[in-house]
Amino acid sequence: MGRNRSPMQHLPMTLLLVSICCMKLTSGTGRESTEKRCIEREKIALLQFKNGFTDDYGVFSSWGRSSQHDCCLWRGVGCNNITNHVIMLDLHGYWSDNLTASVGFTGEITSSLLELHHLKHLDLSFNTFTRIPEFIGSIKKLRYLNLSFIDILEVSKVPPQLGNLSYLQSLDLTDSSIVLEDTEWLSKLSSLEYLSLSFVDLSESKNLLENTLIRLPSLFELQLVSCHLPEMSTNPLLLSMTNSSTSISILDITNNLLPASSIYPWLFNFSGSLTNIHLTNNDLLGIIPEAFGEFRSLQHLDMALNGLEGGIPSSFGNLSNLQSLYLDQNYLNEDLPSFFPNLSGPTKKSIQVLELSKNKLSGSLPDFTTFTALRELHLQYNDLNGTFPDKFEHNSNIFILDLAVNRITGLLPDLSGLSSLREFYVEINSIQGTIAEKIMPLSKLQFLGASSNMLHDTISETHLTNLSHLTYLDLSYNSLVLEFPSHWSPTFLLDVMLLSNCTLGPSFPAWLQTQKNLSIIDISNAQIKDSVPIWFWEDLTPSLRYLNLSSNQIHGIIPDLMHGDHLYIDFSSNNFLGPISLFPSDTETLLLYNNMFSGSVSFLCDFTNMGHIDLSNNKLSGELPDCWMNLSAQLFILNLENNNFSGRIPMSLGSLSLMIVLSIRSNGFTGELPSSLQNCTWLKLLDVGENNLSGRIPAWIGRSLSELLVLSLPSNGFHGNIPTSICSLTQIQILDISLNNISGTIPRCFGNLKGMTERKTEFFGGFQSNVLVKFRSTLGPSRYVFKALLQWKGRKYEYKSTLGLVTSLDLSSNRFNGEIPGEITNLSGLVALNLSRNNLTSEIPKDIGRLTWLDFLDLSRNHLVGDIPTSLSQLTKIGVLDVSYNNLLGRIPTSTQLQSFDASSYSGNRALCGLPLRNPCSGDFVPQKPPPETVESDNFADQDRLLNHEFFISLLVGLAFGFWGVCGTLVVQDSWRYAHFEFLTHVKDWIYVVVAVNYARLKRGS
Repeated sequence: MGRNRSPMQHLPMTLLLVSICCMKLTSGTGRESTEKRCIEREKIALLQFKNGFTDDYGVFSSWGRSSQHDCCLWRGVGCNNITNHVIMLDLHGYWSDNLTASVGFTGEITSSLLELHHLKHLDLSFNTFTRIPEFIGSIKKLRYLNLSFIDILEVSKVPPQLGNLSYLQSLDLTDSSIVLEDTEWLSKLSSLEYLSLSFVDLSESKNLLENTLIRLPSLFELQLVSCHLPEMSTNPLLLSMTNSSTSISILDITNNLLPASSIYPWLFNFSGSLTNIHLTNNDLLGIIPEAFGEFRSLQHLDMALNGLEGGIPSSFGNLSNLQSLYLDQNYLNEDLPSFFPNLSGPTKKSIQVLELSKNKLSGSLPDFTTFTALRELHLQYNDLNGTFPDKFEHNSNIFILDLAVNRITGLLPDLSGLSSLREFYVEINSIQGTIAEKIMPLSKLQFLGASSNMLHDTISETHLTNLSHLTYLDLSYNSLVLEFPSHWSPTFLLDVMLLSNCTLGPSFPAWLQTQKNLSIIDISNAQIKDSVPIWFWEDLTPSLRYLNLSSNQIHGIIPDLMHGDHLYIDFSSNNFLGPISLFPSDTETLLLYNNMFSGSVSFLCDFTNMGHIDLSNNKLSGELPDCWMNLSAQLFILNLENNNFSGRIPMSLGSLSLMIVLSIRSNGFTGELPSSLQNCTWLKLLDVGENNLSGRIPAWIGRSLSELLVLSLPSNGFHGNIPTSICSLTQIQILDISLNNISGTIPRCFGNLKGMTERKTEFFGGFQSNVLVKFRSTLGPSRYVFKALLQWKGRKYEYKSTLGLVTSLDLSSNRFNGEIPGEITNLSGLVALNLSRNNLTSEIPKDIGRLTWLDFLDLSRNHLVGDIPTSLSQLTKIGVLDVSYNNLLGRIPTSTQLQSFDASSYSGNRALCGLPLRNPCSGDFVPQKPPPETVESDNFADQDRLLNHEFFISLLVGLAFGFWGVCGTLVVQDSWRYAHFEFLTHVKDWIYVVVAVNYARLKRGS
């Protein structure tokens, strides 16, 4: 029960018969005739018609050839078998392979068509014309006119003369580049049965539905998809007139964003005739009206992509003809066991397709097999929970069962009752147990998706023997072992195979040699510790679009893979070595990171459609080729970090104007940053750290790269001052210019870096590129996660999934002087601040405690003076603190956090005192150790007499009762435990304060 509808799909039967008869008369049937049937006058008219066009694709190649005198045998021409008059011209073009342009002829429609007095069928779709001529309205006998998907070179209106075609039964103007303001002429087409104005702008067409179209007494199907329809009038007089047209059966007003107040009052007047209603992507809010239950002839209802809430009305149970119901992508939030009973009654025996995906339905899965006609049930992306029903009743009818992305738990049930299943999806749930024996009876299964669950099983060839129709297999991200003998030859031929995180190794799976139809292969992280067999590289089919062998221990050299159409290639995190092979020029994603590839990357110049390149963490060397202008239209992500590249960064890199990520960290690049990079205005991450770059930090970074989230320039030879334009990077979250020779003062305008002023609660780390087929769940479109290398807590860390939660400012190991600007304390979202190893001479800002999210603060090895601000004690989340080797003085503020750090965090400040340092501050009480007691020798003899056998027994019993009587109670009772330790803390603090106060009083008294 397909959801997509072509314009011809619902044509009335009489119109279809006419079209079929015309098609039989075309030369496309291959019928040869020895006698000339073509009428000379009409032949001349056809040749004149042809001369008005430029034909780059050979549409008219058979017209007028010396070997083809009979015009009735010309391509696209159909003649009546009895009268020999031309009654059909079918000269439609078509979409190009990449769907970017139509393929057809170009020119002007000439009036020679008027000589074809018997013409009934005219199809000029997918061509390009100067305009739509008025004289088409004079071809009186036209029944079928198709001008869909035409391109008009001039701004043109549809001539109202088309209203003179009183015999016209089908009019298709879909997606025509025309202006349609006056639609009054449509009401004159009294014989019209099919009308499509889809994708034509009707925003200025007032009362089109309420007044014009209702006067078409024969109208059977109306297609108005994406027309920008104005809101309909709710005038009672106009609404009452709708009864004058009761023949309309199929209505499609998808994607017009009309409100319920505009649609419902008009729509409910057709409850007696409508069989197909398509209201997808409008502005229907709230609950579904009970009035839909009055459409007793209704067969198909599509209300997807709206704002519907609740469930479905009980009146739906009376729709005895309802076959398909599409309510996906709404906000339905009813409990599913309450939802299904509203479809009981006659509907329960008629409903075949139930599409409820991407809602908020909850509850457990009811036994849907009681719906005897049900063929498809789509419940993916909801909030279903609980387990499967204990037992499925026998149901041989259901073909598609989709329960993916819910919270279903428990074991897979016995599926043998669903013997007709073609597609079964349970991805991304919490299903446990085994799967192998459960799928064995499903001999008709074609699509199986069970990824991202908690299944654990060993699957052998026996379990898959009956699945001879299987074409899609996704078992990724479970604990499954696939054990097949090397000589196994499966009964199926897969198109999609997704087995990531399943155990296939250690040998490369030999059974793949039998799979000749694969377009998608993912056997990443499959514990393969082998080289790739020669047959695998040689047998890669031209249809292969996605190949993922990542995260194994595969070794060897990759041969050239120039054959095929491999848009996505991921060989990352293996042990491949040698030079990088040649790949198809239209490859879109190439991921080869974490291997041992060596040599140059001159092959990159051959790519024309590349969107994502990651060659990081290899042994590649040489200079980068200066040919990046060839990739400028598509390349979004370029990661070459941790290699041995040298030389200057090529200027042509700046031609990648759509680039979002550029990382060339840890190489040997020299020279300055090329000024052409300022053209890359979409950059979000720029990392050139750990190279040998020199020069000043360019001011254009702040002026042109306003989208930057990460700017990483550490460990280079940059010098001079920080340009104040850097403060214009209002979205920046990570700024690292450490380990350079930057001098001058820290700009006060750093306080304007708004990206650091708020605590981040979501990841920014993600860029999604549509490189391929859309996979159902586990793969999806290619997704790049931002990553950055930060100096953190004494070590280097690579942040990926949590990078969006990090805000960091690192200016360490430079030659900054002057003060720490107080404006830095405006950056209240900072998690890391590193100003160490500079020549800063000021005091620490008094309100540094405003940086409440700080986890890392390093101000060491400067010339800072003054006290440590007491506000520092407010940083309760701080995990690393270093203010060592400055000229700080006075007492270290008292707080549980600050005293918990090692003394080394404060060392090198001679005038600093207080815990955790050993030198006390003036006035501090230093407790003295009591002198050792002297014990007379006679006492030892007395004590020895007490330490007998009975003493130790009593001691053990007392300890046991004492320990479990107190500590055991504290273990069992949380509230007692918390109160106990809180009491001890108060006692400790009280004793400290009492001792300190009295000691100070004694000193003053003395």
